[in-house]
Amino acid sequence: MSTDLMRTKLEDIIANIEKVMIGKRNVTELSLVALLSGGHVLLEDVPGVGKTMMVRALAKSVGASFKRIQFTPDLLPSDVIGVSIYNPRDMEFHFRPGPIMGNIILADEINRTSPKTQSALLEGMEESSVTIDGVSRKLEKPFFVMATQNPIEYEGTYPLPEAQLDRFLLKMKMGYPEPLEEMEVLTRAQKNPPIEELEPVITLEELRLLQQEVKEVLVDETIKKYIIDIANRTRIHTNVYLGASPRGSIALMKACQSYAYLQGRDYVVPDDVQYLAPNVFAHRIILKSEAKYEGITAEEVVQRVIARIPVPVQRLVR
Repeated sequence: MSTDLMRTKLEDIIANIEKVMIGKRNVTELSLVALLSGGHVLLEDVPGVGKTMMVRALAKSVGASFKRIQFTPDLLPSDVIGVSIYNPRDMEFHFRPGPIMGNIILADEINRTSPKTQSALLEGMEESSVTIDGVSRKLEKPFFVMATQNPIEYEGTYPLPEAQLDRFLLKMKMGYPEPLEEMEVLTRAQKNPPIEELEPVITLEELRLLQQEVKEVLVDETIKKYIIDIANRTRIHTNVYLGASPRGSIALMKACQSYAYLQGRDYVVPDDVQYLAPNVFAHRIILKSEAKYEGITAEEVVQRVIARIPVPVQRLVR
């Protein structure tokens, strides 16, 4: 299949999701960026803005198996990855897979459960496998986790550990719809829910091909240096206690490749880095206490860092 036809498929996915999600094209694009990069997404916002609907629409659009994990305070790690159950008839243990054994996983309200259960996702997100009773079990590809969480100041939430946050390629917010967009949401809700009518517009095999093509997108040495400069500046910033990790630099490069491909280019430009850096780096940054007291956010720190670094000039040579 030609590259142009494959890119058309991506537009079809976006159009399909927009039948359900009104006015959320940027969220849809960023979700596709993570999916194409082989990464994972953390959606943070107040309840009721469409986080769960977004994940379901994405899964239906790519024809992927969809599993949902509702995180609660009493959820156990075995409820996520699965468990071996003894059968007295044949006197053997049989593995019963958990909901993590799917293509697209919705980890709903991930910060409602304890850190021990949150960490059950770590191996799967990083290694695409889980270890149960000493046996490593590979997860089917593509494997994509989209976790939702309520803002941490809400009652009954557990902040995600830094190691868990670092496994998410992107973190983003949905935001409330505009009044006209919300009117359209109400109009569509009067009839059958649009999510029930969605049909796949791409196969899993085509999605795997897209993920391979994205890896061929050119990242010039000047772009790599630009990414490293931004990451280094976050590590020495006066308001930052812990800056972006090398894993964060890799995540930004991969996200830029996917975003460039989504825009119809086979090379990354500085604008891609500037657009994606806040979503990739902000959740990996730990601010100093005094900065939090002053109301400074990690997103603002990344934006200030970007503003102070000269934009590189590229000479593209294929």
